[in-house]
Amino acid sequence: MLEINNVSVYNMLQATEASGFPMQTGKPISGYGKEMPKRAYSLGQAEVGSGHDNYLSGILVSFDVKYPLYWSPEFQRYHFAQIVSSQSTMHRLTVVANSDTFNESFNKYVDLSIIEIVKGLAKEYNALVEAKADKEDIYVAFMKLRSNLPSGYEMWMHVTTNYLQLKTIYKQRRNHKLKEDWGAFCDWIESLPMFMALTQKECNE
Repeated sequence: MLEINNVSVYNMLQATEASGFPMQTGKPISGYGKEMPKRAYSLGQAEVGSGHDNYLSGILVSFDVKYPLYWSPEFQRYHFAQIVSSQSTMHRLTVVANSDTFNESFNKYVDLSIIEIVKGLAKEYNALVEAKADKEDIYVAFMKLRSNLPSGYEMWMHVTTNYLQLKTIYKQRRNHKLKEDWGAFCDWIESLPMFMALTQKECNE
């Protein structure tokens, strides 16, 4: 299931101070104090898509996340979540499939018989490579291996995003059907510094 670590949050004071720029003229008045500007709360809780909460895009977040293959297409719908780097089935699947820990690369819903099929396909591929078989045969063997990899296979990626995008994700995914994955992600969002206070009106009522 989803796992997140190595979390960093940047630029919160600068972004919340910048939330006042639209109402200033000339050189912006700044001076990043110890207290959060009151306007940051009201603007941050504006309706998603209104534009009034845009300063949240300046609160930057980076993290590592372990995810199942079926989760990543939904996450990639969010255009300001930059995948900095991720593990690759193209480069590593044929190696890791022969390791003693390969079974640990799947979530608990993947049937063991399917894992054994993937292992068998990996062995067939590696045998063809070692035998220096025809390139087309090697290609077909790799495509069979990759195409039969179940969506419960889990990998890691490093991501950078911001509070504005996480606000949208939180609103859309808090009660999503994939409750173990999106539920864990939204639980993590709630743990970010000041996120709930800045973005959720009910937290300040």
